[in-house]
Amino acid sequence: MSKGLENQLFNLKFTAKQLQRLSVKCAKDEKVEKGKIKKALEKDNHDGARIHAQNAIRQKNMAQNYLRLSSRVDAVSSRLESAIKMQQVTKSMGQVVKGMDKVLGSMNVEQISKVMDQFERSFENMDVRSEYVEQTMNASTTAAMPEEEVDTLMQMVADEHGLKMTDKFGAAGNSALAEPGTTRTCMRSSSWRSAHSLPLRCVLAPSQLSVHALI
Repeated sequence: MSKGLENQLFNLKFTAKQLQRLSVKCAKDEKVEKGKIKKALEKDNHDGARIHAQNAIRQKNMAQNYLRLSSRVDAVSSRLESAIKMQQVTKSMGQVVKGMDKVLGSMNVEQISKVMDQFERSFENMDVRSEYVEQTMNASTTAAMPEEEVDTLMQMVADEHGLKMTDKFGAAGNSALAEPGTTRTCMRSSSWRSAHSLPLRCVLAPSQLSVHALI
C-alpha cells in the first residue's frame, strides 16, 4: 500500500468518526431545544417555543444527515481498503483520492457527499467489470468441456460398477433419457450375468438409479 493511499484511508476513517460525533452532538442539541420548548410554553411564550421547535427539528435533521454520511464514508473506506489489498485500485479512484485531503479537512457535508458519489461510481464500475470477467470465465470453462471426455468418464464409472451403458447420454433434453419413475432393462457385465444368471430391472427415481433383480 502506498503512503498516500494509506494516509487517505486514515483520513476517511477519521472523518467517519468525526461525522458520527457530530451526529451525536446534534442529537443532544435537539434534546436541549425540546427542553427550551417546554419552558417557553410554560411561560406562554408561543413565539419563542416555535423558534426552539424549529431549532430542534433542524438539529434532528442534521443528526440524521451526519450519521448517514458517516456510514457512507465508512463504507467507502472499507471498499477502498479491500481494493488496495486486492490491487484493484482504478485510475478514477486515484484521481478522486488526490484532491480528497482538502475536502475531508473542510468537513463540508455537501463536498464530502460529492466525493463519496465519485467513489461509489468507481466501485460500481469495478463491480460491473468483475462480474463480466467472472461470466466470461464461466462461459469459457463450459465451452471448453469436451463432450468426448464427459462420455469417457461416464463409461469409466459404469465399468467400475459393472454396468453397461445401453443409451448415449448427451445434453439435457435427450430423448434417450427415461422419465423419473419409469423402468427399463439394464445389463451388467458378461461375467456378472454368468455368475448370477439374472436379468435386471432399473428403476429410475428422481434423484437416484436403483437396481433390482427380476425374479
